[in-house]
Amino acid sequence: MSLAFDVDALDWSKGDGLLPLVVQHAHDGRVLMLGYTDRGALARTLATGEVHFWSRSRQRLWRKGESSGHVLALVSLAADCDGDALLAQAVSRGPTCHRGSAGCFDGPAPAHPWLVELEALIAARAGADPASSYVAKLLAAPPARRAQKVGEEGVEVALAAAPGRRDELVGEAADLVFHLLVLLRGADLAFADVVAELARRHAAR
Repeated sequence: MSLAFDVDALDWSKGDGLLPLVVQHAHDGRVLMLGYTDRGALARTLATGEVHFWSRSRQRLWRKGESSGHVLALVSLAADCDGDALLAQAVSRGPTCHRGSAGCFDGPAPAHPWLVELEALIAARAGADPASSYVAKLLAAPPARRAQKVGEEGVEVALAAAPGRRDELVGEAADLVFHLLVLLRGADLAFADVVAELARRHAAR
């Protein structure tokens, strides 16, 4: 892997040669873990495409997943505005935390970041003129109308899925998710509430 990154532009002096390295899941935005890197570990990360750290307790370089196999495949790397902290976006191959959980920070995974943006757009349209905005029109209607739209879109998804029409299924599924987000907004709920319920069910298994 070759990732253009100016290592020398970083401020290595503040932390005695160490920089905090936050790892975020590249697909859903979850913060997976916090570690520290030095020049050597960062060089290995950039050269191999797998996230490496400097272990302060063991005083040595280590590759995340070197014993478990649950490596972090690097997608992108960025420095903060002061150049004294790093953010790595990566894809985890298995649990990141030693406890066996997806990440080292407790709590349910957030919805996909772009879904959060879409939810914000839907919320902003809530106050618009229903005559000029489809979303505003749906939100101004009785709850039964929003429920009806989700039902209709669900049927369309099923009709596209049954004969295996993949492209049509993707489009209909997108329509279903969109109308579900509008339905949730009308009920003063967010997709994160759905994710939290899924996480609760998973934990209870």
